[in-house]
Amino acid sequence: MTGNAPDMDKTSAILAEEDDPASRPDDDIPDMSTPYWTERFDKAIVQRGRPKEAVTKVSTTLRLDPEVLAAFKADGPGWQSRINAALRRAVGL
Repeated sequence: MTGNAPDMDKTSAILAEEDDPASRPDDDIPDMSTPYWTERFDKAIVQRGRPKEAVTKVSTTLRLDPEVLAAFKADGPGWQSRINAALRRAVGL
């Protein structure tokens, strides 16, 4: 740009810095190292991942004919569950 027009990049950078929460004072942030917070953190139950099933499946390696595997995969996602269901029917479960 030419003339006396303000440089928009500098202006927007200054405004962005003023609106940035990291540039604000920490007066309103609670001190997480106080006994109140440390006791709460110590009592917190940490649960990661999916909830555990009552009956879990067993990971194994199974060799299948390529055509069998291709037929199950052709129906899209869930092919492993469909193989499991077919095997359960085959053994009468």
